[in-house]
Amino acid sequence: METTLIILKPDCLKKGVAGKVLDRFETAGLAVVGCKMAELSSEKLREHYAHLAEKPFYPEIEQFMRSRPVIIMALRGEGAVAKVRDLIGPTDYRKAAKGTVRGDFATSIMENIVHASDSVENAAAELKRFFNPGEVFAL
Repeated sequence: METTLIILKPDCLKKGVAGKVLDRFETAGLAVVGCKMAELSSEKLREHYAHLAEKPFYPEIEQFMRSRPVIIMALRGEGAVAKVRDLIGPTDYRKAAKGTVRGDFATSIMENIVHASDSVENAAAELKRFFNPGEVFAL
């Protein structure tokens, strides 16, 4: 069993599709084992996007991710990291197949509905970044 992190981004909440996105994860056999809504700080975003923080477009990412609250979730299931990545489709929504989250709901590379951990190692680090001890449950 793996646990992975997803963030339902501001555009997901603005469009009112959070329930539809969550339904896809649950229908695929993933269990929600942690969930909270938060406004992300500049510090937390800079840590999360450290690999992009020095890029000229980073301020746009931060502005977008701070534009409204997000929903942060821990999902658990067999092969959860790969399963979530398959369900959401590639970051570039133009390459995402219909039937994937991004293929159905995304409107730009930045406004692509959801962040998802891309490896088991990154999932562990991201879960620690966004959840305090005791906020992810063993169900």
